[in-house]
Amino acid sequence: MEDRPITPGFVADALSCLPRAGLEPAPLLARLGLPEDTTSPLGTAEYGRLWTEIARVTGDEFFGLAARPMRPGSFALLCHASLGSETLAPALRRAIAFLGVVLDDPRGELTIRDGLAVIELTTAEPRSAFAYRTYWLILMGVACWLIGRRIPLRQVTFACPAPPQRDDYQSFFGAPVLFDQALTSLSFDASWLRLPVNRDEAALQRFLRGAPGNILVRYREDGGTAARVRHLLASHVPADWPDFPELARGFGMSTATLRRRLHAEGQSFAALKDARRAALARQLLQEGCLSVAEVATKLGYSEPSAFYRAFRKWTGGSPAASRP
Repeated sequence: MEDRPITPGFVADALSCLPRAGLEPAPLLARLGLPEDTTSPLGTAEYGRLWTEIARVTGDEFFGLAARPMRPGSFALLCHASLGSETLAPALRRAIAFLGVVLDDPRGELTIRDGLAVIELTTAEPRSAFAYRTYWLILMGVACWLIGRRIPLRQVTFACPAPPQRDDYQSFFGAPVLFDQALTSLSFDASWLRLPVNRDEAALQRFLRGAPGNILVRYREDGGTAARVRHLLASHVPADWPDFPELARGFGMSTATLRRRLHAEGQSFAALKDARRAALARQLLQEGCLSVAEVATKLGYSEPSAFYRAFRKWTGGSPAASRP
C-alpha cells in the first residue's frame, strides 16, 4: 500500500464543516494532538482520526456536505452492502445505490460508454469541489479495496469552480481534472468492472478497524514498481528518459513483466511520464524564468502547440494562465 500525505488544503476543507455546525476546530485538534495551525501535510492515519472525530461531533461522516447527514456507521454498512458481490460492477452499483439512499443528494449513476465506466453525479443544488471529492474518495476507496488494486482513472470532471488548491486535485486523482464542467463525473477503463471482489468478512473487519483513514491509501499488489519509475523520471530531464525497452533492461526484467507489474498497480509508463511532465510544467511555469516555448522544449515537445494541447488535457487551462 502507498501512504500519501494529505495536503493542508484538504485538511482545511474538512475542518471548515465545524464552524457551520457551531463548533470550534481548536478543541478538536487539541484532543487529537494536532496543531491548531494545520499548515503541514497529515499522514493518512492522522487524517483518518480527524475524519472520525469530526464525524463523531457532527454526526455526519460526509462533513455536512450532502442533503442529509451520513450518520456514523454508514460507511461500515456501505462496505457490508458491497462485499457480497462477485465482481466490481455489481459492488459499485450497490455502493452507489447505498450512497444515494443515505445522502439523497448528490446521487450517482454508473454507465458504460465506449469502453469506459463512467460514474456521473447529479445534484439538486450546486456543491463544492470538496463535496464531490469526498464522494469519490469514499466510493473509489472502497472499490480499490474490494479488488485489492488501484483503479487508474481516465478523467475527473467537476461541475463547480476550481478550488485554490487545484494542483492538489490533479495529483490526488492521478488523472486529468477539469473544473467548471456541465457534469461531475469520473471515468476509468470498463475492463476493471469484471475483476472479482476478493475480500471476505474477516478482511472487512480488519479494513474497518483502519477506516476511514485507509480509504486514502492507494492499493497495489507488489512492492512499488511505479514508485521506482517515478523516482527515475524525477531524477532525469525528459530528454534523458529511457524508452520502455531500456527501462525494462535497467530494472532487470522483460518488457512484458514490467508492463504487467505496472498494470497491477493501475499504471502505465505513458501515464507516469505524462504525470511527471505535468508536475514539471507547473513548477517551471510558476518559477516564471522561462517562456512557454522554452518550457515546452525543456519537457521534450518539438512544437509549443503540442505542449499547449497536453497542458489543456492535464489542467483544463492554458500554460499562460498558470504563470504567476
